[in-house]
Amino acid sequence: MSLDFTLVDPTATYDSEDLFWKNITHNLGKMAQKAGIYEMLWRPEELGVTKAKEIIESLEIGLNDMIKRPEYYKQFDSPNGWGTYSHFVPFVSDVLNACKEYPEAIIEISR
Repeated sequence: MSLDFTLVDPTATYDSEDLFWKNITHNLGKMAQKAGIYEMLWRPEELGVTKAKEIIESLEIGLNDMIKRPEYYKQFDSPNGWGTYSHFVPFVSDVLNACKEYPEAIIEISR
């Protein structure tokens, strides 16, 4: 099971145009929770969040903490190797950069 995080162009003429797409395993859910970004990535609709710009600050805070305390976060690596700190940090960084590039984009999540 995995998370698909997509940013969609709200001004697309035809259907919806994906601006960004990234996939990550659900095994990183606990690490995301500890970084305070689980809801922003997995369940933004439950927070009333719809646009990329609305999660930038939370992602920055969570990512910075993960970078400052790698050993803390590595304890939440999946024992089977499917979902580790070394996978999650680049994922969050990519999502953050895409949100900054497309702040008005609509967030679509598939779990």
